[in-house]
Amino acid sequence: MATKEVPKHIGIIMDGNGRWAKKRLLPRVLGHRQGAIALDNLLNAAKGLGVEHITVYAFSTENWKRTEDEVKGIMGILRDYINKYFREYADSDFRVDSIGDLSALSEDLQRDIANLKEVSKNKTGIHLTIAMNYGGRDEIKRAVQKIAEDVKNNKINTEDITEGLISDYLDSAGTPDPELIIRTSGELRTSNFLMWQSAYSEYYITDKLWPDFTIDDFKEAISVYQNRDRRFGGRNEAKQ
Repeated sequence: MATKEVPKHIGIIMDGNGRWAKKRLLPRVLGHRQGAIALDNLLNAAKGLGVEHITVYAFSTENWKRTEDEVKGIMGILRDYINKYFREYADSDFRVDSIGDLSALSEDLQRDIANLKEVSKNKTGIHLTIAMNYGGRDEIKRAVQKIAEDVKNNKINTEDITEGLISDYLDSAGTPDPELIIRTSGELRTSNFLMWQSAYSEYYITDKLWPDFTIDDFKEAISVYQNRDRRFGGRNEAKQ
């Protein structure tokens, strides 16, 4: 893999956990657990590649429609992941963050996430952001509500509202927009993930189910990205 033009921020739609389990006649929750292992392996192997930020889609605002058992299972896996960080990664350089409306989660889980963000905030390695109870439209809606409230309270004026200001009101404020978004399981949709931030992201779609996604697949996605012609609405005159 070439070292030039490595994307600093990669978003990942970790799709296919349930199908991975179904193919093996296993409960869906075991697919999600294997997916967490795949993420763990990827993060450890990705050190040194030059990627600074990774945002993963763990649980969407629409995922509450799934069965109670599956939702409970996903929440349990998140708890295990947090506990694992405290047990094994406390001395590592991972910084962990979150985006999404955490108010819908249980109080103990909200507290654990807040504690994890606090203890890792000064880490200097890969910045992992977990999108939890997250939806791009919901994020934009909440940002608009906060902007409207600040206009109402005379903290900002309507003419102050720019694209940059809107970005500052999003959950992801302070994190650069993703240059690359990876989607596993072959689905050809954005699924409400980073709708504002991904306006000019490159997409890489693979048929691999998330639990089978490896560091070699990750490197392949980066390699494909490196060979894309990113023009941002303009033209690359050297390639005309």
